[in-house]
Amino acid sequence: MGVIAGLLLGAGLLSVWSSFWVTAPRERATGRWALAVQDVLVHAGAGSVTPRGLVGASCALGVVVLLVGVAVLRSVPIAAAFAVMATAAPWALVRSRARRRRGQLREVWPEVVDHLASGVRAGLSLPEAVAQIGERGPVDLRPPFRAFARDYRSTGRFEESLVTLKARLADPVADRVIEALRITRDVGGTDLGRLLRTLSTFLREDLRTRGELEARQSWTVSGARLAAAGPWLVLALLATRTEASDAYNTPLGAAVIAGGAACSLVAYQLMLRIGRLPQDVRVLR
Repeated sequence: MGVIAGLLLGAGLLSVWSSFWVTAPRERATGRWALAVQDVLVHAGAGSVTPRGLVGASCALGVVVLLVGVAVLRSVPIAAAFAVMATAAPWALVRSRARRRRGQLREVWPEVVDHLASGVRAGLSLPEAVAQIGERGPVDLRPPFRAFARDYRSTGRFEESLVTLKARLADPVADRVIEALRITRDVGGTDLGRLLRTLSTFLREDLRTRGELEARQSWTVSGARLAAAGPWLVLALLATRTEASDAYNTPLGAAVIAGGAACSLVAYQLMLRIGRLPQDVRVLR
């Protein structure tokens, strides 16, 4: 009996002690990674592709390049180096397309906000003001807003349709605009037009400043790409010679390739970090 009482007392003390060390639940790293990759895919115009599908396609491409490289070059280290590059190529392509499309959308968002402000000033309801962008707004953003109009006509639920629109756009500016519309819809207010006009002015100023900085720093990115690609183009030319392939088939040759890959990766990332401008982060998902 005394043993049971001691165990119960110990369990109670442990529960009291544990209550002082409650940690907030954390989102799994894999979940954050999947959300970030899905946002990039949506911006690149490949929203139907899943993060797992992208990883699978990248791995399959890397395996194909490895097998072809071994068969053609007769050198496993060289083939492995180019297989790693091929594995990273789909992700690099998706990020490049997403960055280019994000820049295009950044230029048209002030026009979208102006359309919303004009619709509100003309007396349109919020659903009508949002839906009319699918017909009169910028061409690049008409499809998601047309989808919003269809969702709203079929369900009649404005807030749910906005959440779906936010997921389709996956854009920080869209998050801010949609949250402003949701708050206005929920609590009411007469300052929505002023808020939209202020947001439009801010977006235009940010676009002008970012354009000037990108024009000045574009040489950094171009130089980084040229410096990183140069040694590997030379290696590809050398690999066509049998004696060069035999030299890289040794452990020392494999170490040289691995060291060169590490130096190229570090230098390329460093150059990109130096020339990178801060990007808006989606905090209002």
